[in-house]
Amino acid sequence: MQNLLIEKPYEFVGPIKTAWPQTLYTRSGLFRPSLKRLQGVVDHECRNLDRLKASIDAGHGVMMAPNHPRLADPMVFCFVARETPCNFYAMASWHLFNQGWFTKFMIRMMGAFSVNREGLDRQAIDYAIKILQHAERPLLIFPEGATSRTNDGLMALMEGPAFIARTAAKRRAKENKKVVIHPIGIKYLFQGDIEKACDGVLTKIEKGLSWKPLTGMSLIERLVKVGNALLTLKELQYDVPRIAGTLRERQTCLRNHLLAPLEREWLGEEKDDGIQVRVKNLRMKIFPEMTRQELSDEERHRRWDQLARTYLAQQVDCYPEKYLYGLPSIDRILETCEKFEEDLTGQCTIHGNLKVIIDVDDAIEVSPERVRGVSEDPIMAQVRERLEARIDELQHESRLYESE
Repeated sequence: MQNLLIEKPYEFVGPIKTAWPQTLYTRSGLFRPSLKRLQGVVDHECRNLDRLKASIDAGHGVMMAPNHPRLADPMVFCFVARETPCNFYAMASWHLFNQGWFTKFMIRMMGAFSVNREGLDRQAIDYAIKILQHAERPLLIFPEGATSRTNDGLMALMEGPAFIARTAAKRRAKENKKVVIHPIGIKYLFQGDIEKACDGVLTKIEKGLSWKPLTGMSLIERLVKVGNALLTLKELQYDVPRIAGTLRERQTCLRNHLLAPLEREWLGEEKDDGIQVRVKNLRMKIFPEMTRQELSDEERHRRWDQLARTYLAQQVDCYPEKYLYGLPSIDRILETCEKFEEDLTGQCTIHGNLKVIIDVDDAIEVSPERVRGVSEDPIMAQVRERLEARIDELQHESRLYESE
């Protein structure tokens, strides 16, 4: 499990409000070397920035709501800040502020403030509402709530952004002012040699499975075989009843096997919500006491094991069925290979040669009125539909894979 949970009491961390450091950093392009070295992004294209600029110029409270396929996503918005031009604020997970003083400083300089994803963080929510209410800068929130590493798919969206936007809209309505949300599609295109990029990673994994490297197969065949082996190992590790089903059926069985016992213990009943909501609800129950250092070592270890199960359930859900066969693109192959490596080792090789496309959709005006008795918040339903449409369009810009 990656170091996403910090076992110490949460403290809200605000952004550096002074505008000139972010302005200098983005306008001068100082972010480019770090983006290339840390995330492999070497080229970019921003589309339809006029839509975002029009909302800013109109004085609206602006929320930017992109999909979240890679860890590079927050940093690539430096291109948006540079070309619009504008500064922005961003909501970021608290664990990012605990990776050393320099990282913390840089994140805060880019307008980021912390949010406790393992609790109800009223201070972060209030801070986000006030940003939209006063419309000083656009606010960046990733509504999926976590990185998917699935550029051509979208996870279930969290309801929090709708609450923030609607509350701000109520306050601004008193002054006849608006809050709008811009869905933004992010797409990464790999421009390098896919065979060279994936062969070393797959060979390492295959050797770890005590296999002879499957270099005679196409990359897609190798990925499918390795993926099936890794899923089978997890089923064996957690004593999951074996079923002769589809990939999605096996994933669902493993996910429920991991989460259902925890939900019965901590929530009193099994849930059928989206994976992000299920994991968040469990972590909100399991984790807070751990940060107060009040538990025995035995109980701490038990809870860390439970948190590892929630993390695995979340990661398993990020592998869409027939993803490689539905559109056998270079980019889907690279993403799948990277996810295997990251899930096994907690780290991912930076292959470089990535071009990012950032495509801004039309503004969605936020109604201050809450609609009750619906399964999905109407605001998030619109955001989801727009993001899916953007993703569907952008996926066809990937190069198709042709095996040698």
